[in-house]
Amino acid sequence: MRRKARKEGKTGPPASALTVMRLYISDNAPNSVQAVANLAAICKEYLEERFTLEVIDVLEEPLRALADGIIVTPSLTKVSPMPAAKIVGNLGEKSDVLIALGIKA
Repeated sequence: MRRKARKEGKTGPPASALTVMRLYISDNAPNSVQAVANLAAICKEYLEERFTLEVIDVLEEPLRALADGIIVTPSLTKVSPMPAAKIVGNLGEKSDVLIALGIKA
């Protein structure tokens, strides 16, 4: 039986694993807009279609952000696969985001 070849140099969660993330933003604040763009590029390159992303605007859902322990935006939380991880900022440091997501570049 032949296995489907992975793209050279990119390893992430197993093909069957779905990465579940939440990105907490503040409306159209510059860092939030940049975080969305940076995460979109990383997901496209490394996760393809093996992820779900929920974008939560803390200005629209402040109680949810508070309940989830979010006090700074933008904040990215990886819910699964375990271990869970959190990273704060505009996600411009690609290597830090990849580590938080459990992806080896």
